[in-house]
Amino acid sequence: MHSINSVIVGGGIAGLRAAIGLASAGGVVVLTKSDPTESNTGYAQGGIAAAIGDDDSPQLHASDTMRAGDGLCDADAVRVLVENGPQYVRELIEWGTRFDRDARGAIALGREAAHSVRRVLHAGDATGREIGRVLWDRVRALGSVETIDHARVTDVLTQGGAAAGVAYIDGNGARREVRAPATLLATGGAGRIFRETTNPPVATGDGIALAYRAGARVADLEFVQFHPTALNRAGAPRFLISEALRGEGARLVNDRGEAFMSRYHPDGDLAPRDVVARSIVRESELTGGAIFLTLAHLDAAYVTSRFPTIAAMCREIGLDLARDPIPVGPAAHYIMGGVETDEWGRTSVPGLYAAGEVACTGVHGANRLASNSLLEGLVFGARAASAMQGRPQAAPLKADRVIVHGLERTHRSARVTVAGTERCLNPGEMALDDIRDLMWRRVGLFRSRDGLAEAVSVLDAAAAAEPRDAATRNLIVVARLIAGAALRRDESRGGHFRADFPKRDDIHWKVHLVDHHA
Repeated sequence: MHSINSVIVGGGIAGLRAAIGLASAGGVVVLTKSDPTESNTGYAQGGIAAAIGDDDSPQLHASDTMRAGDGLCDADAVRVLVENGPQYVRELIEWGTRFDRDARGAIALGREAAHSVRRVLHAGDATGREIGRVLWDRVRALGSVETIDHARVTDVLTQGGAAAGVAYIDGNGARREVRAPATLLATGGAGRIFRETTNPPVATGDGIALAYRAGARVADLEFVQFHPTALNRAGAPRFLISEALRGEGARLVNDRGEAFMSRYHPDGDLAPRDVVARSIVRESELTGGAIFLTLAHLDAAYVTSRFPTIAAMCREIGLDLARDPIPVGPAAHYIMGGVETDEWGRTSVPGLYAAGEVACTGVHGANRLASNSLLEGLVFGARAASAMQGRPQAAPLKADRVIVHGLERTHRSARVTVAGTERCLNPGEMALDDIRDLMWRRVGLFRSRDGLAEAVSVLDAAAAAEPRDAATRNLIVVARLIAGAALRRDESRGGHFRADFPKRDDIHWKVHLVDHHA
């Protein structure tokens, strides 16, 4: 490769679609943190939403997206998503993506929570893996794209106030640099910041921390989506039980076998994810028992053929998906906030771009509509590639985004309950598991001022100890940003619920809060 025009950090749907779009413009380097296919994309079960059905339209898709976003979606970003979505999904089909089809040979469309029609394309219950296969096949055939695996990016390099590439540690532990006039962060989410999560080990929020330290604005980090139905069985992994099951008729029941969601929301089992997640916790507290997902009333052969991956995972722990009640509970799944961008993936730092879950266009508002995540990566990955071929420029600050300058920092030791045992933590010795436990208990589904203030204090102290390990340092930075944002927002909206401010407050809080590290 003679010259490098762009570097992409991340090998999920956003990064790969960007690489394909950039390949004809010169040399592209794609850095992946682990194996090439290890990303949140590969773990996406449900599908990818697009308005391609006869009873659907981009306008209807936009309406559903805005309603799920609980009053905080960016209308321009949503319009870009839903209007461009169909063409990019059809492109995937032309490239050989094997989406499920019905008896007539037409694309089979599923339905998930908060969608008013069936619009979710799926490949069994392993849609992300299938899309990733197709994109990786195309990327590997491009001579202008080089992939470097097991590269742990430590810094975004800057020069004259603009991004100039990245520094990383290679598989042998050596520090290296890739310099380029355009850098795309496509690093995925931050679910591993929480003790209970559906995310793979690579999802530690690195891209958010990298961008923040490079001077980029980050926004909406208080809005974390907790998926309501992760497997909840002692000793078993917290693997995702897709919302698509409820779209096909699965029901949530308490330990008495009673369906309960209609008591909490008129849409019942297909209510928005934040509502279902909190309802599961409340019902469990009310009854004193576990919560289950049941498909026993559905055709067993259809269940196992429609959801083969989930059925196989259940079999590994001795459960029959089609017949047995499956114990479920919430787990951190997706972060709506991230690196603030415009509709072309530009950040506030010229030459630095972001796309996919790491980015915050405002398209998801306070609560993401199911199956819009893969679509977001696809659409905005392609658009970022277009922007990266032009003159680097910073994204302007939109009118509904308010820059805040953080909270007063406190550096003190704190007595923290970890795994049920109270002990005094030395901030410099905090393990990653301690941080994840703190975030789950204090910055999880139900938040309050006291709990959030404790989390902020402990994380400030941990950051002041200056951990040498880059992964720990990044995780603390992002955890602190999330906890601080949640402490600032004195209302409940979407994925952010404050027990001490349980109502949505449009008068004071219908704005996007932006953090900026000058």
